Amino acid sequence: MCTLEKRGSLFILTLTGESDQDQEHRLSPSVISAVRSALAEVRSQAVDGSALVTLSQGKFFSNGFDLKHAQAVGARAGSAEAAKAELRRMVDLFRGVVADLLSLPMPTVAAVTGHAAAAGLLLAMSHDYVMMTSSRGVMYMSELDIGMTLPDYFTALIRGKIGSAAARRDLVLTAAKVRATAAVEMGIVESAHDSAEEVVDAAMRRAEELGKRRWSGKAYAGIRKALYPEVCGMLGLKDDVVLPTKL
Repeated sequence: MCTLEKRGSLFILTLTGESDQDQEHRLSPSVISAVRSALAEVRSQAVDGSALVTLSQGKFFSNGFDLKHAQAVGARAGSAEAAKAELRRMVDLFRGVVADLLSLPMPTVAAVTGHAAAAGLLLAMSHDYVMMTSSRGVMYMSELDIGMTLPDYFTALIRGKIGSAAARRDLVLTAAKVRATAAVEMGIVESAHDSAEEVVDAAMRRAEELGKRRWSGKAYAGIRKALYPEVCGMLGLKDDVVLPTKL
């Protein structure tokens, strides 16, 4: 589902899929739990100067919530309501992933080397920086196409991260499949690169450059939370007041 590697003060979280045939990295309860466990380990080992890069294997960064899992739960229960309840549970569980990333005491970079859809796109956007390949993959908020409204914290994060009202409209009210160059213009993506390898290289370089600043992790997380007050309020993340240690 995911692996965590540590290179000095750099953490690398890789979405691996549950099998060779499962490379969409859909966010089932088990995948969400694995990601949160990895992020908890990152937090426990964090030092000033740490940074996180999140990447994935295969053609997808993440294809959002695992709707097949929800349907299977409904089929076992013989109830469509059970399937809907399981999807609501995944929406609730995923709040924790977004909260973990927004409060992580270090810079975070997402290397998007494939499709990022719905909750998968929110996963990428929960990082401080997003790099994307222009050779393959799209960003896609699919909720309108499947007849689903956006969870409140999705909307709050999109408002906090995308400054242009027109870009927000195009992303969520046209269900556009946004490629890398357009994503840069919309302010979703920091930079576009020709290949998946170049995306990962750029993400690693950015994380290493930021880590070299050796900022206080507590101060970094506190400033980040203050920068996105609406979504952090919804997620129950409180502002922290951090003062210089040498006063």
